[in-house]
Amino acid sequence: MVEPRFGSRRPHGPSPHGLSAASTSRRLETGVELIRAGEYFAAHEELEAAWRAAPADERDFFQGLVHVAVAWYQAGRGRRIGTERQLAKAVRRLTPFAPAHRGLPLEPLLEQLGELRKQGSLDLPPPLV
Repeated sequence: MVEPRFGSRRPHGPSPHGLSAASTSRRLETGVELIRAGEYFAAHEELEAAWRAAPADERDFFQGLVHVAVAWYQAGRGRRIGTERQLAKAVRRLTPFAPAHRGLPLEPLLEQLGELRKQGSLDLPPPLV
């Protein structure tokens, strides 16, 4: 089975814009659980649906978490430039929500992302989400 590329144009099924607040929260919880389990591609899918349905003032938060999942996915595939770009995007999107948002502590994650950007390694420890 071939996984679709991140950023590729592909149908996403029904529009997630009609998701309820509870459904968005469930997708966030599931996405974070998938990140913790190392299932970065699946996490991206859950978090992207939440991001697309989120209120405008929270979209950067969800998109930042999507970038976290994609950074680890890219690192696992040996893609240094993709990893570095995703780490930078995650920091930019998540920083305004620190120290925490929706019960998720962001300061440890942001510190980790900053350190990983300095190191430039593809050997990433599990994300601190």
